[in-house]
Amino acid sequence: MATTTPQTPEQLRDTVRERYGEVARSVLTLQHTSSTSCCSPAGSSGASSCCSGEAQAWGAVNYDATATADLPEEAVLASLGCGNPIALARLEPGQTVLDLGSGGGIDVLLSATRVGPEGFVYGLDMTDEMLELAERNKAAAGVENVTFLKGEIENIPLPDSSVDVIISNCVINLSVDKPAVLREAYRVLKPGGQFAVSDVVIQGELAAEIRHSVEAWAGCVAGALEEQEYLAGLTRAGFEDASIEVTTVYNPSDVVSCCANVESPDGGKIVSGFIRARKPE
Repeated sequence: MATTTPQTPEQLRDTVRERYGEVARSVLTLQHTSSTSCCSPAGSSGASSCCSGEAQAWGAVNYDATATADLPEEAVLASLGCGNPIALARLEPGQTVLDLGSGGGIDVLLSATRVGPEGFVYGLDMTDEMLELAERNKAAAGVENVTFLKGEIENIPLPDSSVDVIISNCVINLSVDKPAVLREAYRVLKPGGQFAVSDVVIQGELAAEIRHSVEAWAGCVAGALEEQEYLAGLTRAGFEDASIEVTTVYNPSDVVSCCANVESPDGGKIVSGFIRARKPE
């Protein structure tokens, strides 16, 4: 039977924080865990497998090896995303970038290289262990145009209109208040700024068994928005030109059997994709 979803937003947030804290602790101690977050593509066929048991963090498969070659190993090992927002965001020298749910810092460090010394990158995370890991990776990489902030993505600790680009990698779906996340993203973006994130999205109706599973929530599945709901939320927040480009389609049977421990569902399709939007000038 699947575990019942906690009843309060704070309990859900604690579940996510503990799950990702465990991953960070395993990397900090170089005892790589088989616990994973979202679902990873397996092989070149496009099929997918969640919770595959591999010790290495599977999120690294979303990046060109040459792009991560100069990064600290721990930043790559802690990669838990479902895409590559750096490939999506057209980062330019001098820009200010914010990564929502920055984890071990892989996307922050890659962004810092793109924006150059005249640019700046913020990483925001709520998990102490991930922030500790990110700081270590920052020091090992020798970058100076980066600051990691502790906080929740529903309440971004930055001023209005202070960021050119917002990126995120499979994190917004974990939020217990996604409208607040999108409002905050809109608030801190400068006019004309871009929202460019990778995230898990549902096409159709997801089975109730998955929605009510703690394991699936911490694995980026149960909390995912339906595709049209995501687009509508961006529009309500004030964004324009919102779109979703599907990059990976996951097998619901794989997701459920390893993450939620319930019968295979009918109905909704679980995908990950690039979500784009723009704050009006």
